[in-house]
Amino acid sequence: DVSVIYVCELHEIKGKFYKEKADALGITVKTKYKELTQGKSVKSDLLDITVHPNDVMGAPVPGPIVIIVDCPTSSHALELISTQSLNDYYSDSSNQSQSGKIVNCVIHLGPASVVNSSHYKKWMKNFSSAQHVMAGHDPTSKLCDGIFAENLLKFILRPHAHLGLDRSNIPSPLAASAVIDELLLESPDIADAAQHVSQLWQKPAETKECAISIQDSKVMTDKPILDENSVPSCLENIRRDDLEVTFLGTGSSQPSKYRNVTAIYFNLFSNGSLLLDCGEGTLAQLKRRYGMEGAESTVRNLACIWISHIHADHHVGLVRILTLRRDLLKGVSHDPLIVLGPSQLKRFLDAYQSLEDLDMQFLDNKATTLFSWETFELDNESNKNNELVIERDEDVKNGNLTSCRESCSQGSSKRLKLSVPVAKIETFALLNRLKKVLNEAGIERLISFPVVHCPESFGVVLKAADRINSIGKAIPGWKVVYSGDTRPCSEMIEASQGATILIHEASTYKVATFEDGMAGEAIAKNHSTTKEAIEVGNLAAAYRVILTHFSQRYPKIPVLDEISMHKTCIAFDLMTINLADLHVLPKLIPYLKLLFRTEMLIDNSDDHVEEAGL
Repeated sequence: DVSVIYVCELHEIKGKFYKEKADALGITVKTKYKELTQGKSVKSDLLDITVHPNDVMGAPVPGPIVIIVDCPTSSHALELISTQSLNDYYSDSSNQSQSGKIVNCVIHLGPASVVNSSHYKKWMKNFSSAQHVMAGHDPTSKLCDGIFAENLLKFILRPHAHLGLDRSNIPSPLAASAVIDELLLESPDIADAAQHVSQLWQKPAETKECAISIQDSKVMTDKPILDENSVPSCLENIRRDDLEVTFLGTGSSQPSKYRNVTAIYFNLFSNGSLLLDCGEGTLAQLKRRYGMEGAESTVRNLACIWISHIHADHHVGLVRILTLRRDLLKGVSHDPLIVLGPSQLKRFLDAYQSLEDLDMQFLDNKATTLFSWETFELDNESNKNNELVIERDEDVKNGNLTSCRESCSQGSSKRLKLSVPVAKIETFALLNRLKKVLNEAGIERLISFPVVHCPESFGVVLKAADRINSIGKAIPGWKVVYSGDTRPCSEMIEASQGATILIHEASTYKVATFEDGMAGEAIAKNHSTTKEAIEVGNLAAAYRVILTHFSQRYPKIPVLDEISMHKTCIAFDLMTINLADLHVLPKLIPYLKLLFRTEMLIDNSDDHVEEAGL
């Protein structure tokens, strides 16, 4: 209900000291110059007079004033017009104010519907000499009086000689044709490469059965089960509206010029969507990839968000997504969004929710491990023939126990009084809801598993439900595994068995003779090298391995040998991979190398892998 106006007023700049005037008035002692500049009057050394500061100094330059106005509604605008607190800053048509204060810039944060109203525009005229900057809405929405804020637009306050707007750093719009022309100038053979890439989609892949047991998986280190032109049976007659994976951030630690921090968007089309990890800037990346309306649609349709661990580069963008979804669904019947993550994340979210509602329900990743799901299924099975009635007893309402009365639906009068932890009951209820949400999205199971990084670090398995093709044949559902941040470990290999896609972190590049040193860095930070990530995919017989979470200090394309390239792809920010295109992914690597040829410089210095530490 309260809106705030910020008035930023800098100190005035003292006028220039004129030594010749001081000399003419008989000032010979140099220390008196300083006193005069400090506003003190002094006695002349040669004349019987008192010399005042304004006798020897020019007029002071008023300090610049900036007002930031947050006026969200018309009712706020009416109050703004009647407020008396800004009277000292109002000026008339001759740029004169009662107090002598001149406002240089007014920044308006209100929406177009407010700032375009006649009474608001009339109020703006109280600042006749100010530069008005509209920073609260899209410039295409409606014509307003004033300048629209653009990226990197500045208003310079000091030095006074440069007072005013500075557009020198605003990026100029660059047409796609200009980018292509520049690229062709650097690498003329790009044109032929583009033609070759387009032909990759014209060669349909051969489908082969892919039934790989855990025992058989180790042969992948020597010989791939699937040849280069084969696809697993789960991709038979796959539709383009089944699954798309978009990498919103593929870097580690902190955003850089080329890679934002980790976030992976799963588009299940009409079935909804999911987010795996949500580093800072995730919402901005969604807007860059899908546009403003498209980003809002993706957030509105989220089924759940899964967070791998507590490091900042994996979850800082979460609150912005949650608050946007809350606002988009205001007034619409909906359920809170399920957020899965480590227990430390709940403490952060609970603290934030003391400030504003996030419209979410938290579920600990430990509740979605394979063991937890099996326990949940067993309990559900045992309760199929029983009606459970949960009653809160006044004697235990302040404790951690709830009375549970079990009545047999087959007519038995037998009653059992049980004591069950409240947390367990709430978790089971939320697991039931999660299972329903996942099933509606076409996902049979979401399984979290522990990995080797910081405490409570997890990877995740997403397994799609089986489908029936046009002739009634059962087609197994796809399986996507995401490693989070981890060292290679048995849990990772076991969870990734037969994965359609393994998305694995590769925070450190292993290059030629530099390999051993980089392995030491990866071990120290509990990360994986590119070679180790590929080896995990081989041991698990994964169909495709997509590398991500690269160190911000290394080249965009890691060096991969020919053996590794048959199943591996490099993730880039805003890259979208459709499930139907998996068969061509490894063939793109030579073209990516060509695209970034001028930037593929191998850094042989003793660099360190950076890690965001919380």
